[in-house]
Amino acid sequence: MTGKDLRDRIKEVAVEHFNAHGYHGTTIRNIAGDVNCSLPMIYYYFNNKKELFDEIIKKEFFNLIKRQASQLKSDDIIDFYTEFIYHLNHLGSYDKQVYRLGIKVYLSFDGDEELMNLMDEWEKSILPRHREILKPYTKNMINEKAKVRTLVHLLETLIINIVVKNRYLAEDEIREEIAIVLQGCDTKESD
Repeated sequence: MTGKDLRDRIKEVAVEHFNAHGYHGTTIRNIAGDVNCSLPMIYYYFNNKKELFDEIIKKEFFNLIKRQASQLKSDDIIDFYTEFIYHLNHLGSYDKQVYRLGIKVYLSFDGDEELMNLMDEWEKSILPRHREILKPYTKNMINEKAKVRTLVHLLETLIINIVVKNRYLAEDEIREEIAIVLQGCDTKESD
């Protein structure tokens, strides 16, 4: 196994352990046992459990979200959001576990104060980011702010259902819920 392969394997096993036992219930010793490597080998790649957990959240989780968002190409806003949520059904096991772990930290169920603060900052950016995405579709709309907030709450609920509760949501079901929330918006970007 190459160094990169071993490092990746350590993260894969760590994600499984962090999901199953939480940050505080996971030990480097247990991760090493399941990877079938020595403790010093884990410490060669990661100084401690916090550094390992931080890398999973700070790099893996946020890179996964960016990667998912970068795949969206639709000009139709309902299609755009439907695709984003629907594709979560098809995440690989590792990506789904990383996403689940990120949500646990986002909801303050796991992690440490530093990561929770990072997630709080990220959360503050969610409404403005979606407001910006929706701006071309909500011109002259009186309740634009309410639409954005409602959409964000719906998206969070759908994400939790797929990623945390491991439920499969059909594309037409996702589209219908998003269309209800975005009722009254232009579906295509207006000039």
